[in-house]
Amino acid sequence: MDVSQYLEIFIDETSEHLQNLSDCIMTLEKEPDNKDTINEVFRAAHSLKGMAGTMGFKRMQHLTHDMEDMFQEVRSDKIKVTSKMIDILFECLDALDKYLENVKETSEEGTEDNEAIIKELNDFIASAEGKEATNSEPVKEETPKAETVAREKKFLETELTKAEKESILVAEQNNNRVYGFTVYIHPDCLLKAARAFLVFKAVEDYGEIIIYRPSSQDIEDEKFELDFTFFVSSAEALEKIVSAAKSVSEIDAVIAEEVKYDLYNSKEETAVGFAEASTEVAEIAEPSTQISEAAKKTQPAAKKAAANKPVTSRTVRVDIEKLDALMNQVSELIIAKNSLVSISTTEGGNFQNQAFHEQIEYLERITTNLHESVMKVRMVPIESVVNKFPRMVRDLSRKLNKNMELYMSGEDTELDRTVVDQIGDPLQHLLRNSADHGLESAEIRKLRGKPEKGAIYLNAFQEGNNVIIEVSDDGNGIDTEKVKSKAIERGVITPEQAEVMSQKEIINLLFIPSFSMAKKITDVSGRGVGLDVVRSNIEALGGDVEVTSKLGEGSKFTVRLPLTLAIIQALMVEIRQEKYAIALGSIHNIEDIPVKDIRYVEAKEVIHLRGMVIPLIRMDKVLDIEPLAEEPESLTVVIVKKGDNYAGLVVDNLMGQQEIVIKSLGKFIKNNKIISGATILGDGEVALILDVNALI
Repeated sequence: MDVSQYLEIFIDETSEHLQNLSDCIMTLEKEPDNKDTINEVFRAAHSLKGMAGTMGFKRMQHLTHDMEDMFQEVRSDKIKVTSKMIDILFECLDALDKYLENVKETSEEGTEDNEAIIKELNDFIASAEGKEATNSEPVKEETPKAETVAREKKFLETELTKAEKESILVAEQNNNRVYGFTVYIHPDCLLKAARAFLVFKAVEDYGEIIIYRPSSQDIEDEKFELDFTFFVSSAEALEKIVSAAKSVSEIDAVIAEEVKYDLYNSKEETAVGFAEASTEVAEIAEPSTQISEAAKKTQPAAKKAAANKPVTSRTVRVDIEKLDALMNQVSELIIAKNSLVSISTTEGGNFQNQAFHEQIEYLERITTNLHESVMKVRMVPIESVVNKFPRMVRDLSRKLNKNMELYMSGEDTELDRTVVDQIGDPLQHLLRNSADHGLESAEIRKLRGKPEKGAIYLNAFQEGNNVIIEVSDDGNGIDTEKVKSKAIERGVITPEQAEVMSQKEIINLLFIPSFSMAKKITDVSGRGVGLDVVRSNIEALGGDVEVTSKLGEGSKFTVRLPLTLAIIQALMVEIRQEKYAIALGSIHNIEDIPVKDIRYVEAKEVIHLRGMVIPLIRMDKVLDIEPLAEEPESLTVVIVKKGDNYAGLVVDNLMGQQEIVIKSLGKFIKNNKIISGATILGDGEVALILDVNALI
C-alpha cells in the first residue's frame, strides 16, 4: 500500500502525540500516582505505535512498543514512577523526535535502531519487576484475571431499525438463513479497518452482509474498539462462514448464531429469550475466555459518545500555503477596493451619485470583515511554541545543577501563524539566558534570603494590535558595571563614553553582535550568539525587544510583536513627489515644528518636546532625495517610537490613514533595512513602507 499520501497527516499527528507525551510525562514526574495521566500516556504511546506501524516505520514502532510496555507496567501497579524512569522516557522522546525529523526531511525514519535506549528501557522494567515480585506475591496471582479478554454475543443486544428488520424478513422469504456475527480483533493489531475489510471479503464469498454495527463507514474509519458486529444472509452452513472469517490473521475470536425475524420483530421477547431458542452456536476462542463485567458497564458510555459524534468533526486541517493563497486573494480585493474608493473621491469624476457611494461603503465593510475572518483563521495560540519549554527548563535544571521552575501564563494568546512559526527560537534563547546567566546558584540564593528554587516566568498577552511576551526571572539581574568594563575591554566603548551612559544604554550593549558575558563557553550559552540574534529575529518580524533589570532581584525581557504581517493600518506620507507608508502602530504623534526650535547635540539635529529630547531624521537625506531649494519655516514631523526610544521623521506632507497590503520586495533588494516592503495604492501606484525600527 502506498502510504506517502498520508505522510503530512502522520507528521502533524505524531508531533501532537509527542508533545502530549512530553506534557504528560512532566505531569507524571510531579504526580506519580495520577491514574488519568498514566492512562493518557498509555493511549498516546499506543496511537503513536499504531501510526508508525501503519506507515511502515518499524524502528519507531519498536521503540514505542517498548515504551508502551513500561506504561502498561505502571498502569497495572507493577512498577512505580521514579526520576530515573522519567529520564529514560525523555531519552525515548528525543529519539522519536529524531525519527520524526528524518521523516520530515527524507520521508524515511533513518537507520538508527536506538538499541542502547531500548536496552535501558527493558533493563529498567526487568529490575523494577524483580523488586516488586519479591515484595508482593498477590500481584502475580491477579495477572491471569488482568489478561482475561471479554467475549460477548453483541449482535444479541443490537437494536435494529424497521428497514433492517425487513431485510432479515426478505432474506428468510428467499429461503436464506440470517446469521449474527461478533468478531474480536487482536489488541496489538495495527490496521483494524483492514482486518475488518478482509473479514467482510471472506464472508461475502458465502453470502451477503445486510447489517453493520457500527456502520460500514465507521468501521472503514476505524471508529470502533476491538470488536464489530454484522448480519449475513446466506444459504451456506454457519460453520463454513465462521471458518472463513477466522482464517483472517489477527482475529482473536468469531462468535455467531442464526437469528430470526419474528424474534427481533417482537418487543416482548428479549434477546435472552431469543438466545435460548437458538440451537446453532459456533465460537472460536480460548476456553478460559469469559465476559467481563467492566466491558458490559462501558457499553452505555460508548452509545453516549456516539450520540455526540458530530462534535468530533468540527475542525479541519488546512495547509498553511492554502491560507497564504487565500490571504493573497483578500489582499488583492482590498487593493481593488482602495482603487474604487480612489475613483469615487476623484473630483470631477462621473461617480458622484449617492447609490455609488453607498455601495462603496458596503464594499469597504465587506472587505474589512472578510479580512478579519481570514486573519482569525490564520491566528493560532502561541501554546504550540511554548509548550515545549517546560521540558527544556527541566533539562537545563539538571545540566546546570540549579533548582528552577518555569511558570507560564497566556498560552492561549493568538498570533498570526507566520509569526508563531518564527518566534520559537528567540524565546528559547531568552529562557536559556535566564537559566544560565539570570538565576544564581542555590548557595547564593540562600545567602540572599531567596527560595532555593529559582523562578522563570513566561507571560503572554494582547495589547492593542500587538502581542506582548515577557520573559523574566527572580535571579541576579544584569550587573551594569561588569557589562561596562567588558565593553571597554572589548573596545566597544571608550571609558569617557562609559561615564555618561545611562543604565538602559549599558544594558543595550548586550545586543551587540558577538558580545557575551559568559565566563566560559558551554552548550547552553556563551558562544556570542544570543541576544543579537534574538533582536534581529524579532525585528525581522516587525517587533522589538526591551530589557529592564534590577541587580540582585532579576531581569525582564519584553518582546512586542505585531498580530499579523500581511495587512496593516498605515499613515501615508509624501516626501517630495514620492508616497511612503508608516505603520500606525509605530506612530506616537504628529507635530508641526518651527525650524527655529531645532537644537543640536553633538552636531545632530534634535527637538525638545514635552520634556523629551528627540532626534530628527531628515527622510530626504536618508532616502537620498534632492533637498528643497528653500527650507520652509516649519517642518511636519511624525514622532515614531520603538520601545522607549523616540525619533522624529521629517516629511513633506501627510496624506491620511489607509489600510494597506504589505508586499515583499523579493530577495534581490531585501537587504535595504529601512524599507520593509511595498504596497499598491488605489491609483495603482507603488508606495514603499518605511521600517521605523531600522530607522531608529
